[in-house]
Amino acid sequence: MRTSPWLVPLRAARRSGDPFRAVVCEGATAESAGLSTAGASDRLDTVDHSHPAPEGSRAGPLPELPEPVAVPEAVAEIAETASRGDGLATTIRIDVAPLRRSREFRLLFIGQGVSFFGTMVTYVALPYQAYRISHSSLIVGLLSLAELIPMLITAFVGGALADAVDRRRMVRMTEVAMCLVTGALVANSLLHRPQLWVLFVVAFAAAGIAGLQRPSLDAMVPRLIPAEELPAAAALSSLKSNLGMVSAPPVAGVLIVAVGLPLTYGVDVATFVVSLVVLAMMRAVPPPPQSEGLSLRAIADGLRYTRSRQDLIGSYLIDMNAMFFGIPTALFPQVASHLGGAAVLGVLYAAPSAGSLLVTLTSGWARRVRHHGRMVAIAAAVWGLGIVGFGFASTLPLAIAGLIVAGGADMVSGLCRTTMWNQSIPDSLRGRLAGIEMLSYSSGPTLGNVEAGLVESLAGLRASIVSGGVLCVVGTAVLAAVLPQFWNYDATEGARLRG
Repeated sequence: MRTSPWLVPLRAARRSGDPFRAVVCEGATAESAGLSTAGASDRLDTVDHSHPAPEGSRAGPLPELPEPVAVPEAVAEIAETASRGDGLATTIRIDVAPLRRSREFRLLFIGQGVSFFGTMVTYVALPYQAYRISHSSLIVGLLSLAELIPMLITAFVGGALADAVDRRRMVRMTEVAMCLVTGALVANSLLHRPQLWVLFVVAFAAAGIAGLQRPSLDAMVPRLIPAEELPAAAALSSLKSNLGMVSAPPVAGVLIVAVGLPLTYGVDVATFVVSLVVLAMMRAVPPPPQSEGLSLRAIADGLRYTRSRQDLIGSYLIDMNAMFFGIPTALFPQVASHLGGAAVLGVLYAAPSAGSLLVTLTSGWARRVRHHGRMVAIAAAVWGLGIVGFGFASTLPLAIAGLIVAGGADMVSGLCRTTMWNQSIPDSLRGRLAGIEMLSYSSGPTLGNVEAGLVESLAGLRASIVSGGVLCVVGTAVLAAVLPQFWNYDATEGARLRG
């Protein structure tokens, strides 16, 4: 099950990734996460309730949250919490309860894991082939740009469809379409002289299909598990995706060298078979009862709601700024050519995901965060600093270290952005807002790859990477200053907004 087109870095899957939008940074119960339990009966009857929630998890009124604290005090609060109870291990460990209790979530987790591995194989192979044909990082960046136009259109439609039709059926249909376009990559790579234009057509089609699919995937999980387990589901989804992003790129590099591009793309096609089998085993996921249906008015309602929320706008713009200036993905093939070739390319793609994986494995701390806007801004600045370090690195270990720092910071940002969205967006608008969110975390990398390739062609490789990291930090500071409602976002306010 794909969550985004190949050349848009699959950052949402790290939080989001993962790729499911769920509460991950605030509390362990529906109430403390800002989630209403009134619609719990609308979920699929697929959850095994033989393991009840911990005693007291729903008892009594919510405790009053403390006044906003400065970032150093928030860090001290987390450390103090870790010293109580069962200690640090309890504070940071991942909860696997959704895998034990929900058959549907377990199936989706397995299918997504296998499928996402294939996605990441193609994610490495496609830009590599484009660079091998053209010998131009700018062409690789333009390949990403080819994804932007269809995504701008289909993300809005996909969001409205996620609120209007069966979400499992939507994912199945788009999976079949993605299998066909991946087959076109296999066929093109078998030609004596593979055509560059085919890569652009495929990237264009894949982006459009992903725009239709992703909102339905984002909106599925809250229907499969109880609201109080959404934080655990988000962490597990991020873990699954980060494992794929760490393991698949090095394997892709080895496959490209050992068996060539046709079989490398063929691995991706094979994973679609697993994905479709798993989807066939799952039960239907119908739209919410209060669905408005698919219409231009429904899409416009989502846009109007977004414009009314400065904190949401801030969460989008901070990430877009970080990715537009700081994303170096289009330059990876060129960097790899200086550091060791195709095998090194896979390592470069995997390094940010390794940082994300480290954060995911210790994501229990995120439950203590209340001021998610501040954490997003700080993480975006750290991302920029990691990219600066990557740009100045003269050896492979230093380059990997910079990317690991950047990837970890991106995971922190993704976890907290996800929490803001799920804490505060009404369920009846969740699919449409998921489409807008997809544009925010996809358009930044897409345009950023073009920017990186263009600056490299004008000023050189190191100048492109380092300047992008610096501008990311500066832009983050400016946006945080001019968007006070984003900077001051608090979990209590988010729960009130969601209703």
